[in-house]
Amino acid sequence: MTRDQALVLRPVALADLPALERIAAATADGISSLPSDSQKLRVRIERSLQAFGSLDDASGEETYLFVLEDRARGEVVGCSGIAASAGFHDRFYSYRNEFVVHASAALGVSQRMHTLHLCHDLTGYTLLTSFFISPDYAQSLAPQLLSRARLLFIMQYAERFNERIAAENPGLADEAGQSPFWDAVGRRFFDMDYPQAEQVTGGRSKAFIADLMPHSPIYVPLLPEAAQFAIGQLHPVGELPFSMLQDEGFDADTYIDIFDGGPTVEASLGLLRSVRQARRLSLHDEPLDHAQARAQALAQGPLAWHIAVNADRAGFRAVLAELPVNAMSLSRGHEVLARLGLNSTTGSANLLVSVLGDELNEGAQA
Repeated sequence: MTRDQALVLRPVALADLPALERIAAATADGISSLPSDSQKLRVRIERSLQAFGSLDDASGEETYLFVLEDRARGEVVGCSGIAASAGFHDRFYSYRNEFVVHASAALGVSQRMHTLHLCHDLTGYTLLTSFFISPDYAQSLAPQLLSRARLLFIMQYAERFNERIAAENPGLADEAGQSPFWDAVGRRFFDMDYPQAEQVTGGRSKAFIADLMPHSPIYVPLLPEAAQFAIGQLHPVGELPFSMLQDEGFDADTYIDIFDGGPTVEASLGLLRSVRQARRLSLHDEPLDHAQARAQALAQGPLAWHIAVNADRAGFRAVLAELPVNAMSLSRGHEVLARLGLNSTTGSANLLVSVLGDELNEGAQA
């Protein structure tokens, strides 16, 4: 079994609290929505357990937290999350990029001006949150599993989520956590540094700050050059998750974060690549060992890396698997079923796969 095949994405458990404490401590200010407080992390885990296990109809208040475990090392190496409805308790604010034209016929002058409008357009969208991957795994397929598998979870339980999906991405900040966008905009109305503002919000709603900000447009040319440059720019640690979201089909041109100016992406679930390429597999009765299964798979066509999912809500699992690109069934003895914890008799009801892109498969085979 390769290192990629030893990875499994699963719902968080209380036993993962020490691992989440390490992750929260390792992330810079404004980068993760995980609170750096043990009691708050425990509450976050308990809320996730309730969301995964509840038999009640979804209210939109649910938050789901996944952890990525390397079974070979017995270690949690990443996490990612979903908030079912952004701004469930408060409005979810963003700045919307717009352009206005000022013209004077008498002077023969026309200027197109970049403006930022405070809005809560994304309130109610499902929000992707809490992405973290250990640096040791950043160059493997682990980030793909960590980011994309949660889209298949949303697809499977679409009634619990919004059809529109969004994700905030961290903006520019220096080593001390100072943000040029915050210093030029937010700090004008709140006498606190960016790290202090992030600590006050605790990774939760920013509505109480946005409500006190002016609702008139901000004319970007009037901002300092450093703040203008920061609009829509990424913190270096955000480049990997952002690139995967772009590959999925998320749009990054319309909205930015009200704190640091980082890009907030949004898209329709049904248009995302992992969802469009998802397919269900049935199980057939031919018993095969691993070598026989691989030989048969190669006979069906070239193998490609897939995300394979046990879509049962409480028992959700996702792993990486090499499968034929056009395969529509698996042997009941296929090793991927065991890694997903699927029953060989009834497992096909929850077996879902989605192929990774050609460029990822080329990189994996190199």
